Amino acid sequence: MRLTFKEIKDEISKIVPKSIEYSVELEAGNIAIVTTEPMKFGGGDGLVGKIAKKVRRKIKVRPDKSIVKPELDAKAIIESLIPESAELTQIYFDGCFSEVIIQCQNPGDAVGRRGANVAEIRDKTGWIPIVERTPPIFSKTVHDIRGYRSANADERRKLLKDFGLSMHRPTRPGTSWARVTALGSYREVGRACHFVTTNESRVMIDVGVNIASDTDPMPFFTAPEALPLEKLDAVVLTHSHLDHAGMLPVLFKYGYRGPVYCTPPTRDLMLLLQADYIKVSGAEGRSPPYDMEDIRTCMKHVVDVDWGETTDISPDIKLTFSNAGHILGSSAVHLHIGEGKHNIVFSGDQKYEKSWLFDAANTRFPKVETLVIESTYGASGDYQPSRQEANQELQDIVTRTLQRGGKMICPVFAVGRSQEVMIAIDELFRSGTVKPVPVWLDGMIQEATAIHSSHPDYLTSSLRKSLLQDDGENPFTSEWFRPVKGRELRESIIMDTSPCIVLATSGMLNGGPVMEYFKNWAHEERNSLCFVGYQAEGTLGRRLQKGFGEVPMIINGKTEIVKVGCEMVTIDGFSGHSDRRQLLDFVDQLHPKPKNIICHHGDYHKCNELGHTLRERYKCRTYAPKNLETIRLL
Repeated sequence: MRLTFKEIKDEISKIVPKSIEYSVELEAGNIAIVTTEPMKFGGGDGLVGKIAKKVRRKIKVRPDKSIVKPELDAKAIIESLIPESAELTQIYFDGCFSEVIIQCQNPGDAVGRRGANVAEIRDKTGWIPIVERTPPIFSKTVHDIRGYRSANADERRKLLKDFGLSMHRPTRPGTSWARVTALGSYREVGRACHFVTTNESRVMIDVGVNIASDTDPMPFFTAPEALPLEKLDAVVLTHSHLDHAGMLPVLFKYGYRGPVYCTPPTRDLMLLLQADYIKVSGAEGRSPPYDMEDIRTCMKHVVDVDWGETTDISPDIKLTFSNAGHILGSSAVHLHIGEGKHNIVFSGDQKYEKSWLFDAANTRFPKVETLVIESTYGASGDYQPSRQEANQELQDIVTRTLQRGGKMICPVFAVGRSQEVMIAIDELFRSGTVKPVPVWLDGMIQEATAIHSSHPDYLTSSLRKSLLQDDGENPFTSEWFRPVKGRELRESIIMDTSPCIVLATSGMLNGGPVMEYFKNWAHEERNSLCFVGYQAEGTLGRRLQKGFGEVPMIINGKTEIVKVGCEMVTIDGFSGHSDRRQLLDFVDQLHPKPKNIICHHGDYHKCNELGHTLRERYKCRTYAPKNLETIRLL
């Protein structure tokens, strides 16, 4: 039985001694106890544990404003208490939660013996200290987001309260039901958007853009059930790629003011990618569907949720994220509807294979009645090489190109594939297999890599260890990786005749700095063009994969024909998507098994074929709906 906010406060008042001063606030799906005596609430075995057990909600203890020092005073106290050996580098305050992040090169020294320094900071400043190791690469995006959230702390606190009050509205009469409506990415790749409705709630999962279409890039926001947008209860993002999060600011442009639930890496990466989408659109003479102000508004509404953390997102829906193995922070979305009456898992884009960056997608869930799964490579012939085979293919093309004295262009997505290829090249050079040459990183690759370094807990344990230990083993900071800062350096690289490797965005050759290298180097036989990611239908990358010997390009405002004489290869093994074998293995290992499976994120043939195989193998109901179709689940 769902408790109202008043009932929750009444239950808490029965547990907390009358002698303790406190108030109860809402932080979206969490309950915050604000008090002048936070130490009296204890941990799991104390008052907090008893309260959480009774009200079945996550409980946060926050210090009352009256005991929290102003930021400047607190900063001075922290700097006096952190020993020099800790090598303090940055302090970030977040007044919304009364938390202060303290970044140091040696966090153990900062924490102190048995947490003595942290305890003293808490007692003397009132702030809740969180000590982090300084990331090996500075991220301007992470820095700016933390600063922006701090500057808007009061507004964010009010928003979180409003989100919570919306969840605790009176229960609607009638029987429970649940449906999922296809608003994008059904029988197609791109503009992912699912719409979950129940008798209580309206939740949108992913809000993507169709990168390959200038005429129809948006999901079906105008579907009657999605309107009005301001009545949505929540938006949930599986990951940051534009085809899943690129149209999120459009919702805010047209009136949505509710919460956006995603992992912290998704929050940081989507800001980077959305801002670049505006920049690229402008450079190509297209009017973007939103501006930076819409992105900034969106950022105030983001509610961070880590993997494995369960939170309420609407009156009758709980959300849990888990690793999807696709890119940094990418998640499968588990929705627990109506006190367990139905459970849906949206796989998101996923990879059921361990890579250098991520562990394989999670297959363990408490309950699953319905699975919504991607089908990008779901047809019978869609098998990819292993990561080891991909490494060998990369080594072969790098070796051939450099032996010819040529240059290798690698169009990459800034997030995910870039970092995988960087690690693979780093291993080739470190091992002595290939003599090192400059590897130029053009576009957002360096900043995306810095964001990876800022979220080590979302990486494999081995990569996390190499990032955090200052032993020269960090693959992202090797000397051969050099960022391209500005047009002048790019032009000098293009004119230089010596061998090199260029990793540049965009990954589908549909804009971005990679176009400059392609139009200047594509005609030479000694050079090579190496695809490592998915090439959507309608993009230049896909046309080249089909064997076009010449392609039209706009150069200095005029359309010119660029001849393609360089060697071209596609290495499928670096894909962040599961191939058919991995998709079937994922469902095979899924526990428990779903009764319904909905296939999307693939053309009709792939969705249908994957669904047919799953239906035959697991005797479940499968669907491959069109956009705008609705399936009733409960």
